[in-house]
Amino acid sequence: MNETATEGAEPDAITHDAQGHAHGPLYKLAIAAVGIVYGDIGTSPIYAFRETFAGHHTLIPDQVHIFGVLSLIFWSMMIIVTLKYVSIVMRADNKGEGGSLALLALINRSLGGKRRWTGSIILMGVFATALFYGDSMITPAISVLSAVEGLTTVEAGFEPYVIPTAIVILVGLFAIQARGTAKVGLMFGPVMLFYFVVLALLGVMHIMDYPPVVLAMLNPVNSFYFFAADPIKAFIAMGSVVLAVTGAEALYADMGHFGRKPIRVSWIYFVLPALLLNYMGQGAMILAVTPEQALATVKDPFFYLAPEQFRLPLVLLATMATIIASQAVISGAFSVTQQAIQLGFIPRLRITHTSESAAGQIYIPVINWALLTMVIILVLTFRTSSNLAAAYGIAVTGAMIIDTVLISVVLRHMWNWNKYVVAGLLVLFFSVDFTYLTANMLKIPDGGWFPLLIGAIAFTFLTTWAKGRKLMIDRMNEASLPMEIFIKSAAPSAARVAGTAVFMTSSASGVPHALLHNLKHNKVLHERVILLTVRVEDVPYVAEDKRSEEQDYSEGFYRVILRYGFMEEIDVPVALAQLKGCGATCRTMDTSFFLARQTLLASSRPGMAIWREKLFAWMLRNAESAMEFFKLPTNRVVELGSQVEI
Repeated sequence: MNETATEGAEPDAITHDAQGHAHGPLYKLAIAAVGIVYGDIGTSPIYAFRETFAGHHTLIPDQVHIFGVLSLIFWSMMIIVTLKYVSIVMRADNKGEGGSLALLALINRSLGGKRRWTGSIILMGVFATALFYGDSMITPAISVLSAVEGLTTVEAGFEPYVIPTAIVILVGLFAIQARGTAKVGLMFGPVMLFYFVVLALLGVMHIMDYPPVVLAMLNPVNSFYFFAADPIKAFIAMGSVVLAVTGAEALYADMGHFGRKPIRVSWIYFVLPALLLNYMGQGAMILAVTPEQALATVKDPFFYLAPEQFRLPLVLLATMATIIASQAVISGAFSVTQQAIQLGFIPRLRITHTSESAAGQIYIPVINWALLTMVIILVLTFRTSSNLAAAYGIAVTGAMIIDTVLISVVLRHMWNWNKYVVAGLLVLFFSVDFTYLTANMLKIPDGGWFPLLIGAIAFTFLTTWAKGRKLMIDRMNEASLPMEIFIKSAAPSAARVAGTAVFMTSSASGVPHALLHNLKHNKVLHERVILLTVRVEDVPYVAEDKRSEEQDYSEGFYRVILRYGFMEEIDVPVALAQLKGCGATCRTMDTSFFLARQTLLASSRPGMAIWREKLFAWMLRNAESAMEFFKLPTNRVVELGSQVEI
């Protein structure tokens, strides 16, 4: 990671470099990470323990069941979060960046073409990304709804106002995205810091009422007692226990912003203890009362942790925490979409930068409003966080098991770890992940179908665009004329006019269709012709000295390849102005940019099914203009149409 700080910044301040990576004192970075990274997993205590006992299935809140659930929560956090993600997966960074797409790009760059199964690995990574979109819809809905439902523990009869209140909060949250969240983001760290302190204090208050819960949580034997006493319900309960670790993948996805060490420190020394204390407090509170009181308390144990006079402040604090958690998921959806666009899985979309200093703060309107629409539909359809919990978990466990597959490739084929160590770790990870996945499969009829449906739709769009784009480039290359032949045959007889013509082309060989069309219709060539191809590499950032590659064909013809990382913003005019091997400096007012707008014709030629070809054609028609995406000056662009049969 680039360790340069912002010029003029105070030595102990958090600064961001050109790539958006944060730098500063470890303790400050760890606090900032608490605000961004742990919102999702931090709000799980609001509903995870409750759903295990009072969800669509019911468990008797007695000692055997509570001790068993607490033990499952503890060991799930230790195996899935601490061992798998914090200790191992976070080591697999792609030039400092994390997340499923970054890991996929790392594997593809290292092993692409060397193994027959890399194609399947790529598809799995794409499907994990598709599942994320389902997760990013459910997380804001269940988080905000569960917090607002806490008002029913404060004021009887508030039930009719829960859904309207939640919708108002969610609409407000999505509405402010276009303005950026830099100022609001400054409060994230302190608010979440205070929230986790409150979680720990509430837990400790009730642990004192029933101290045995501490040893009970740490003892894995209690999990086996749980399954021995009630095997079917224990297995079903696993589908709710996994809610305690939702958001674990955020540690890896946000690694590029804060770095590996601050995220690890904040988890091990602060977030993990606070969460465990709160879960133990919920269990101790229920065990310390009569069975009749336990049945009433277990319906919303998180809010009953607070004394009655402090319950409303707890509801308000929890609501703020869920808003922060939702904000992190929304920002994550924007970031994942940007990566997917750059890596060629999603069409160009309009991306707005909402901060001049933080490169990672972006806003994608179509994603924002699509998420809001689906979140509101979820709230109105499922109506309670308990019903939404039935839909939650499938996407998370599916993504977790895919992450295990991807990291298994890294461990064995890239890091060359000892095969016995790798085998032991994979048996452990796959056993836990598969158990949670199969337990969540039981939720499919009650709502688990939703994230699977969203995942299937998103996967279809992602793979259709990637496949169609490749087919389109291949078809255009088939009919392209070699550049050397074109220069010898056409250049000597064509009239040359002053200025520079830049022809944008996706292929780094042959003559672009736009150049042929321009010569055919206008009968002229510019004195300097640049054939420009923009390539996005499998790395987050490309060094400036490797940004461009130039080839001089003579006669004023040049081919230029610009390389960018999948986390970078593409600015063609700026890059052209810095070229050294294409003659005089490119001046915008003397340069014309020629773009080819293809009209696709679906055909029966081998490639894709007709319906997918039509879907790809629709996606291409609705993609953001290349002029906007590449930041070309609007008054210097010429578009020429052509037809391509795929």
